[in-house]
Amino acid sequence: MQLQQFFSPSVQHTLDVIGIFVFAISGALLAVRKNFDVFGMAVLAEVTALGGGLFRDVVIGALPPAAFTDLGYFVTPLLATLVVFFLHPHVERIQTAVLVFDAAGLGLFCVSGTTKAYGYGLGLTASATLGLATAVGGGVLRDLVANEVPSLLRWDRDLYAVPAMVGAGMVALCIRYDALTPLTSGIAAVTAFVLRLLAMRYHWRAPRAWNRRSTVTEE
Repeated sequence: MQLQQFFSPSVQHTLDVIGIFVFAISGALLAVRKNFDVFGMAVLAEVTALGGGLFRDVVIGALPPAAFTDLGYFVTPLLATLVVFFLHPHVERIQTAVLVFDAAGLGLFCVSGTTKAYGYGLGLTASATLGLATAVGGGVLRDLVANEVPSLLRWDRDLYAVPAMVGAGMVALCIRYDALTPLTSGIAAVTAFVLRLLAMRYHWRAPRAWNRRSTVTEE
């Protein structure tokens, strides 16, 4: 199957821009919650939006990375910053907005990351892994810059990487069985998004070490 049959450069670019915008929204909203100034908002938006894609492009050899060659990729987080700067919700509602936009970015990037990696000749497993890295990388960098332990690494946080793994895995399976279309890729993105929302709603969490008996005080 020719992947370009379903994902032309313009379609891939559109998926990336949408994902960049929603991730940038989540980064800028977190900056508001942390009481950053407008420059801090822009930095956090850029890091959140471009971090995962930058890592993906370096690994697959798409150099220089799209973040440095496409002005739209750089400007989109700045536009998201302006939107948040003027229209952010009341402080007590910001955390929910951060998580919802982050879940949307997670769904979009696990799909676009997987398809782009496969388009550069990687195998299905490697492509799905990079799809996962594309989806979670920006969020990890966002949390680090904001001086928070990344949600991805905390046992007391709702499932974060697993929904992206499911979405990327669905894309890989669709590629394997010649079933990848804009519709099926959209279903994969929505599935990851919904799983993340359900994990937040019902507090689904990954298990810790079996039969753990540590007496260390939890943080």
